[in-house]
Order: sequence, then C-alpha cells, then structure tokens
Amino acid sequence: MDTSNEIVIHGTVLEIIFENEDNGYKICDILCNGTDTVTARGTLPFLYVGEYVTFTGHFENHKVYGDQFIVTGYGKELPVHADEIEIFLSSGLIEGVGPATAKAIVKKFGEDTVQVILHAPEKLECVRGISHARALRIGETFQEYEATSELIVYFNQHGISTGLALKIYQKYGILATEIVQKNPYRLIDDIPEIGFKTADRLGQSIGIALDAGSRICAGILHILSLALGGGHVFLPEPILIRETAQLLNVSESLIEPSLDTLEGLHKILCLGAPENRQIFLSYMDLSEKYVADRLYEHSLITTDVSMDRFEKNMQKFQRQAGIHLDDAQRDAILQSCLHGFSIITGGPGTGKTTIINALVHLLTGMSKKCVLAAPTGRAAKRMAETCGLPAKTIHRLLEFTSSGREFEGENDLNGGNREDFYLKFGRNEQNPLDVNVLIVDETSMLDTLLLYHLLKATPKEAQIIFVGDQNQLPSVGPGNVLKDLISTGLFRTTVLSKIYRQEDSSMIAYNAHKVNGGLLPETNQKDSDFFFLPRKTSQDVMQTLIDVVCRRLPNAYGIDPMKDVQVLIPNKKGYCGVMNANVLLQQELNPARDGLDEFENSNGVFRRGDRVMQTKNNYEITWIKKDTPGVEGKGIFNGEMGVIQGIDKKNKTVDILFDDDRFVTYDFPTMNQIEHCYAITVHKSQGSEFDYCVIPLLSGPPMLMTRNILYTAITRAKKMVVLIGDGQCMENMIANNTQQARYTYLAERIIERGRKNERA
Repeated sequence: MDTSNEIVIHGTVLEIIFENEDNGYKICDILCNGTDTVTARGTLPFLYVGEYVTFTGHFENHKVYGDQFIVTGYGKELPVHADEIEIFLSSGLIEGVGPATAKAIVKKFGEDTVQVILHAPEKLECVRGISHARALRIGETFQEYEATSELIVYFNQHGISTGLALKIYQKYGILATEIVQKNPYRLIDDIPEIGFKTADRLGQSIGIALDAGSRICAGILHILSLALGGGHVFLPEPILIRETAQLLNVSESLIEPSLDTLEGLHKILCLGAPENRQIFLSYMDLSEKYVADRLYEHSLITTDVSMDRFEKNMQKFQRQAGIHLDDAQRDAILQSCLHGFSIITGGPGTGKTTIINALVHLLTGMSKKCVLAAPTGRAAKRMAETCGLPAKTIHRLLEFTSSGREFEGENDLNGGNREDFYLKFGRNEQNPLDVNVLIVDETSMLDTLLLYHLLKATPKEAQIIFVGDQNQLPSVGPGNVLKDLISTGLFRTTVLSKIYRQEDSSMIAYNAHKVNGGLLPETNQKDSDFFFLPRKTSQDVMQTLIDVVCRRLPNAYGIDPMKDVQVLIPNKKGYCGVMNANVLLQQELNPARDGLDEFENSNGVFRRGDRVMQTKNNYEITWIKKDTPGVEGKGIFNGEMGVIQGIDKKNKTVDILFDDDRFVTYDFPTMNQIEHCYAITVHKSQGSEFDYCVIPLLSGPPMLMTRNILYTAITRAKKMVVLIGDGQCMENMIANNTQQARYTYLAERIIERGRKNERA
C-alpha cells in the first residue's frame, strides 16, 4: 500500500455500507463539498451516519467497486455549512432532535447553529416545539458529544480503543485528557479493564519518562499481581526489585524508593528485616492474616462428646453402611467431632469419603447442622451423592452476588486478583452461614482469597473440618493452604495411608500410591484397569490416543467417548499438548457437517455438540436451570465444563449447557473465555473425577513433568487409566519430586499466633 502521497478529505458520513463490530472496520459513503460522494474504508471505530469527519489516506482503485479512499487516520469536526449541520442534527446523535426539528433549527440560525447550541442553547426556545428544558438538554448533549469525540480521537491516536476511551470519559468527564496526561497509571486502579500493559503503552506514547515514579509504582504492583497467578502470596524484595527493573528497563536502584511510597499509600506491606523483606499486596496481607487468626481461633474450640453415644452412633452407621471402620478411621472421626478445627488428608482409596459420610451421620445425630462444600461443582456433586446431603461450591454456598464489575480485561488473572478480594457475597460477617459444622472437601484446591471469604461467613463458634489430599497439586490461586496448615503441626490432623478402596482388584488407587512413593506403577496385568501403551514419537502417541479414545475404549466397554473419557495432559502446547489434542479429537468426535453451524475465534472452531470449558472466573454471566423455570443465578467459574447446545449466527450467541443443568447464553466476544475440553491440562482436572482417563506422556517442561502432576492425573480416574508414551518419560516424572516453591507466609503467621497465645 503506497502511503507516500497521503491526502486529507472532509465530509459528512452519508451511509455505513459495511461494518465489523469486533474490530471497528467500516466501509462508508462520505459527502464531500456538498456534492461529491466518496467511498472510504478502514478501521473507523465510533463513526456514525451524520458526523462530519476529516480523513487522512489515499485513493486506490478496486477492481470491482472502483475508486475507494483508504483511511489511515481520521478525526471528527463539527459541521460548518448549513446543509451539513442539518444532516448531522438529523442523524439522531443529539438527543431531542429529529429531522423536522433539525430543519427548523437550521432554518432559524443557519451556519450559526453550532455556536448557538454550544454557547447559548436557551435561544433554541424560539423554535416552535422546543421548551426551555428541551433546549438546555440539546445543548448538554451537543457539548457532551463534542467532548467525547475529541477525547476518543485523542485516545485512539495513542492506541486506546474507543470502548476504553468512553469508559475513561465516563470516569473522569471533560477532564479526562488532563488527568491521564498527568498520570496514565492511575487508570489501572480506576478502570478495571485497563492493566499495566495498556497504561504503560499509553504512558510511553504521551511521553512519560521511563524512570517516572508513577511508572515504577505501577510496575511494582503489576509484578506482584502477576505473582498471584503463580500461586505466590508475596515476593521476596530482591526478586521483586529484579523483575520490576527488567519489566520497566530501569536501574534496580530506582525501585526501592517506590516501595516506600507504595507502603505509605497502603497499597503494599513490607514485612520482615530490612535485608530480607517480604512484599505483599495489602489485600493479600490482610487475607492471609485473617485466615491464620480465624483458623487458629477455631482450633481452640473443644466439644464435649458422650463416648457412649458416640459408640452407639458409630455402630449404627457401620450397620447401615455395611462397613467396618478400623481404629485409624474411628480416631479421625472422633478427633473431628472433638475439635473446632481438624484436617483429614490422604490419597485415593484411603477412606476420606467414608469418613465424611460417618461424620455427617454422627454430627447430625448430635443435632448439629452440617454444611458440605467444595471448591468445584464436580467435587460438590460427588460429595452430595455419597453423603445424602446437599453440597455446594463455595461460591454458591456463600451466595455470590456480584464482583462489582461487568467486564473482561487484562487485570483478569486466573490466579486471583484484587477483584477476587472485593467479591460480594450474600453470606458474610453480617449475615453468616447457618451452620454448626462446616465440612470442606478437596481443600488442596483452596486458595487464600477464597478461604478468606469462606471464613468471614463462618460463625466463630462453628466447627470446621478440612478434607483433602496434600500430595495433589496446590490451588490455581495464591497460597498453598492445605500443606501450610499441616506443616505447622498445630492443628489436629489425621493422615490416612492405608488403602481401603480396592474394589474388584482395581489398580488405580494402588498405583497412585506407588507413584506418590517414587515407584513405577504396575501396568497391563490381566483384567486390569491400569494400562501403559509404549510409544516413542509424538505422532505415534497421538495416533494411539485418538484410536484409544474414539474406537478401542468405546468398542471394548460400550462407553460414549464424548461423555465417559477424559484426556489429561501436563502441558498445553506442542504436538502432544492440550491445544493440538483438542483439534484432533474434535475432528474425530465432532467433525464439520452440512447444516452444522460453526463459530470461530482465536480459541478454535466451535460446533454444536462440542465439549467445552470455562477458562476464567466470570462472576457476572447469568445462568438458568434449563428444566427448572424461574431458577437462575450468576457466575460460571474457571474449570467448569459443558456442551454447546446451539450457535445463533444472526444474534451472535452460543448456548452452552454446563454441569448441574445450568444453561448459559454467551455472546461471541465472551466466547474467548471458552475452550474445548476433549483434552484438558492436569491442573484443570483438579477437583474432578472421570470414568476413563487417557494420559499421554512425552518430554515437556521440567516444571510440568513432575511426580505430583502424574499422581494428580492418575487420581482423577474412577474406572480406568490408560498411559500412552515413553516409559523413560514416566520414570523421569516419578523421579522428579521437585515442586515449584510458593512464597506464602501462612504457616509462619499461625505459628506466631500460637506463640502469642502461649505468652498470654
């Protein structure tokens, strides 16, 4: 495209012939000089019929449509000539003015119309049909249009989209440009959709110095926010300084003074000795401290239990359940009944579910109200099925109401952020849960922020029982809660090691424990449910995986591969990664067909019948119960799975049915939160169980090819595990017992709380 001879044209937008709402691309007809019509095309966001514009660009000859003006830049102006003013006022852009009124106003004031409306709108009263109030409103609308048009053009010139520019104007009004020029980094706090990258791009565009204090402070907060996504509650000062300096391309010596500034503004907390400080975002410090204090306080609660009544109820439960509890199980149950806070941890098949069931039976028999909860919908559903009591996700238990936002922006981190701290729940300190005993399963998935909200809603006199597997992967969000709590040694903890669930000679639980102990699993035994298919190349692995999922398992066991089989993979990228596996599995299980609508975005091609997953917390999206009219709620959360029911290209929507019969309609832009889930990462599988798990194993990043990744993947299966890949890779994973360190301070806070209690 030759732009060496760019020219400028002026005119009124007569018609928008074509537009792409997603990227702002438009083709439109422009009336120039009151007589000539020019067809212009380019990226023209926030451009409407009737507006008077200045286009920069050049003419090209289209082989079908003839001469067109290719727009490289544009700005808006208020019209000058009477006929242009009338077209503009008739467009509907100015509230209270239609074609007839526009004609009457221009007839009265001619080319002075614009100045009258802007500076003396009361004069419009002399036009028939315009009252004093209407005249003032026309003036206000016109002034607002002028201000927003100038602001939007200004921000567009600096790389800010029209949508964000409008939000900036709505926040700051006519002073928006002045405010942003002084400190563009305040947008990060004031406009939730804007994160550091956007603010910094704007800052550099308008000439903010690389070493400006506002930029350094924003960079520090950005690095701390990114750390949350890695599971860290804080960062050591040397690491924070180094990473911030690298991000901003400034000297490390400039960072420390800004730490003092941010601490003075109460945005961060610096904890520890000067030479070895831990740097927290303030809300993370508050959350972790609250969790430490509350759980320690609950641990001080003791409950009187009649041993005679306990024994009678235990005998009754065992008769009804048709089981016999051994001494370790009985002790775990008794300790949980006696103490205000207790932990039960163990691997698959060690009796955790049986103990939960027994606790519910015993505690309800003691006239205590038990409430069951879990971090994920699948875990909650499993709890309810085994215990015969309702169980809810923690978000739904707390009656989530709002995040105070309806947006998606670069501040949305999968690992928790300030919005997760400020979530609004119907249950809180002022309206606590109606509960005597709170039992939470899958607590390895609990992050610090979610636990903070849960404890705020839990009565201080209630008993709390955590159940989980400390050897599974930690939470996606910040913290390493279950391991930290156990490591303190201050809470009543039962570690279950004996395998009780060995139904029909199942090898799944047995092999999971072997892997956790650093030993190779036993595979391919006759009539087994645990197989290893050796393959050396990535092509052979994927070819075998497709065959196993789509043909061999369905043919051998009469199962539905769309419902009963889940592929679990450590990594997302690569030929054997989740992304490519989903493409190949979709081609086999749900290929393109005539009459089957499709929708395509950066995440792939979606069709009716596709298995899909929500990939980030969406607190504001509304769901309804498809078969229960009138039942609805808000929130679809990271990791929830569903099936596409339909695609409406005309209305640009996609209908998805999630677990628990929750039906959601997504607009096309929000579909960027949805991915296929024929295959998912092991991290995304936490809290879920699947009948048949197929797990490809080839080399990958060392941080993903670890023992607890393999252990977690195996423990997701209920009926069968099929490993496909390189035996050496499996050996290496089992030998790699390293886990990425998480910077948390929960254990230290609890221990210090215990010391204070001893000194008191």
